[in-house]
Amino acid sequence: MTIKDYFTYDTTNTTALTAGGSAILRPHEGRELKSGGAWIYDNEIARTEGEFENGAIIQVLDFDGYPLGYGFINTNSTIRIRMLSRRKEDVITPAFIAARVRAAWEYRKAVIDTSSACRVIFGEADFLPGLTVDRYEDVLVVESLALGLEVPTPAGPSLKTIALSALVQVLKEEGIEIRGIYERSDAKVREKEGLQRTKGFLSEEFDTKVPITENGIHYFVDVKDGQKTGFFLDQKLNRLSIHRICSHADEVLDCFTHTGSFGLNAAYAGARHVVSIDASELAIQQAYENAKANHLEDRIDYLVGDVFDFLPDQVAQGKTYDVVILDPPAFTKSRGSVKAASKGYREINAMGLRLVRDGGFLATCSCSHFMTPELFRTAIEEAARDAHRRLRQVEFRQQAPDHPILWAGDASYYLKFYIFQVVTER
Repeated sequence: MTIKDYFTYDTTNTTALTAGGSAILRPHEGRELKSGGAWIYDNEIARTEGEFENGAIIQVLDFDGYPLGYGFINTNSTIRIRMLSRRKEDVITPAFIAARVRAAWEYRKAVIDTSSACRVIFGEADFLPGLTVDRYEDVLVVESLALGLEVPTPAGPSLKTIALSALVQVLKEEGIEIRGIYERSDAKVREKEGLQRTKGFLSEEFDTKVPITENGIHYFVDVKDGQKTGFFLDQKLNRLSIHRICSHADEVLDCFTHTGSFGLNAAYAGARHVVSIDASELAIQQAYENAKANHLEDRIDYLVGDVFDFLPDQVAQGKTYDVVILDPPAFTKSRGSVKAASKGYREINAMGLRLVRDGGFLATCSCSHFMTPELFRTAIEEAARDAHRRLRQVEFRQQAPDHPILWAGDASYYLKFYIFQVVTER
């Protein structure tokens, strides 16, 4: 595999990518798959037939031999098969993968502003399981989380190579010349697939601080060392939603600011003064650079610190704000830690509510898939009781539509975002 292949591979190739093997389900299994999901688990499979290597694309059959589609298999993973197609008549070829990529781009053009940055491929929700690709102007950042994306196919290149090649070509047709591709496949979850964590250039090297514009605000996205793929594109429209409540605010508190996005939106909308805090000194440095790029540095104070220490200290000092924004990292990444996460969300929201002036606003969210909407709502209700505040819901939102939610594939639904007006007991 050479750098050139990502830009020149012929994605009209009709070589079949399937290995010829098959997996047969146990009776009454495959419930998630049959209801619209994309995964088959290890305990759902009765047996496999034929010769194939891990990562190969095989056919999936129900217990009675009825064909259920095609997916790539990994016998070392609890998620045993990730489905590429649920139709028996499909033939998985490079041209088939290219059609999936084109459909993903056409969807984005229909639902969101694609002019500067957006998520172009969102794994299972775009029927390309395990693959995430973000576009930042003329740069692509890719995350690959499944073995089936990495191994060579009968056509030669891996599915990851074929998909990226197709995306480069689709964007070129739109007048977008991709100059660089960077891989951020450094998530720990890759180890469950038997893959090493990796990051680096898949193209000629380029400056990894990439300028983008979102909601009229300029950012420098660090695709090399930023969190995940460099920028939290999923909050794009949620950031925009706070403009009205911040437009006449005197004081705004932006917690877990990361590279400053919510605080910048607050100041850009008209807030007189913003306090933005994050535990990462690097993130705060990047946030300050972003503020300078927008000539907003005089209206935002940046603090490096632990939000869980900062909030009770602010409460003790009697501080209040017109708007408090809570955008914490995921408190849970497994079902086993949901109870502790619920306590964390309750505590942080209770502290945040105590800092909101009567009639002010709280914007709060959870980005954990395991923290269901019902659990998150309960945590906020309990926080409001603890803080002796009443809430009037202004909006309930979720991730931006370039991160589509695949029904029955509930792992794609993870971001919950509320805006409340906060009032004292009355």
